[in-house]
Amino acid sequence: MLSNKQKRYLRSLAHHLTPIFQVGKGGVNEHLIRHIVEAIDTRELMKVSILNNNSDEPNDIANELAEGAQAELVQVIGRTIVLYKESKDHKTIILP
Repeated sequence: MLSNKQKRYLRSLAHHLTPIFQVGKGGVNEHLIRHIVEAIDTRELMKVSILNNNSDEPNDIANELAEGAQAELVQVIGRTIVLYKESKDHKTIILP
């Protein structure tokens, strides 16, 4: 579980990132989660965007992605989700 100070720090790091994955009309599925798990293991911090053709609530999608990838949900702002998961092999982010 991340503290508010840690989340604030991660939000500042994620500000300049571009979303890597997009959740479209199909919603969240195992294929998407598998790709997010692979990517977040090397990047630690990533953004995911939700396309306008998806009618699900962004918070629901964010919780489902975080749970499926065993990652921490840092932020949901608009239709953009920020996820964090500490990497065992490629650790680059040191939390305060």
